[in-house]
Amino acid sequence: MPRSQGFSTSLNNRRQSTGLRPVIVLCVISILLLTFYIREGESGPIHGVRSVVTTITSPVRYAGSVVASPFNALGNVFSNLTASQETLSDLKAQNEELTAQVAELSEAQETASRLESLLGLQSTYNLESTAARIIGESSDAWSRTVTIDKGSSDSFAINMPVCNSAGVIGQIIEVSANTSTVRLITDENSGVSAMVQSTRAQGILQGQPDGTLRLEYVTTDADVQEGDIIVTSGIGGVYPKGLPLGTVSTVVREENATYYTITVTPASSDTENNEEVLVITSLNSGQQASDEEVAQANDAPQGTSRTSGSGSSGSSGTTGNSGSSSGGDGDGSGSSSDGE
Repeated sequence: MPRSQGFSTSLNNRRQSTGLRPVIVLCVISILLLTFYIREGESGPIHGVRSVVTTITSPVRYAGSVVASPFNALGNVFSNLTASQETLSDLKAQNEELTAQVAELSEAQETASRLESLLGLQSTYNLESTAARIIGESSDAWSRTVTIDKGSSDSFAINMPVCNSAGVIGQIIEVSANTSTVRLITDENSGVSAMVQSTRAQGILQGQPDGTLRLEYVTTDADVQEGDIIVTSGIGGVYPKGLPLGTVSTVVREENATYYTITVTPASSDTENNEEVLVITSLNSGQQASDEEVAQANDAPQGTSRTSGSGSSGSSGTTGNSGSSSGGDGDGSGSSSDGE
């Protein structure tokens, strides 16, 4: 019996050692393969074998992913269904908070962009100005005005011009301590001394009852074309010269007419609430039309030729135009009693 027990123990030990041997051999082979894999280049045989195996098994892995996707989705559905009401409420609150933050950041970005544009306009034209914000607009159908959030306490006064980043939008007609009313250039009682930028033809930019703009008192001797830019002339001493007003959209010459019928598209979208504007508080000498420029506008309101660069000699409509050009900024349109 003792011999038999010793033989059985020896047999068990031999079986255990036999079972460990393949594991040890596989570990050694794995270490060797890993060493060769690290040391060989990208074009080595082990890399090549790995690439072939990956290529062969890719369709299988893709098929497995496709098969597993519905089950994963179903698991997510069950997970959502079994989520507690408290968890769902927290997630909803987080979503609302993130949505509000995105909206707030977007609005801040838009505001920063508008302020940057205003600073660009201020720098380009060297304007003495103060920023304000539009807080309301007229609700009636017969006037076009907006209200800004600053007034006499900020040294604002009647007749001060107002611009946004695109150009002139109007001028102040009423002032209180903390607010001011701005008549827009599209108001029918508004009038701005203006000129065609390319040929210097003079006229009055007049608002119309339907909210459009017309460049009045431009004689048919002048060279005016669709797409021409209209700017302030500086005559009248209210608006700095050279500020954008709009672009010519149509030019109509009626038979035997003294003046063109010119419609102008405003340079700016001027009635948006919560939009920043610049109030021009004073003009320097270089921003006003000089006596020589006023005299030249009165003598040759039709400006110069686009092609030859020489002034025209026609005198048609000179008297009516010169009077309008020199007085347009002083009272808005000549028909207003606001003293603009």
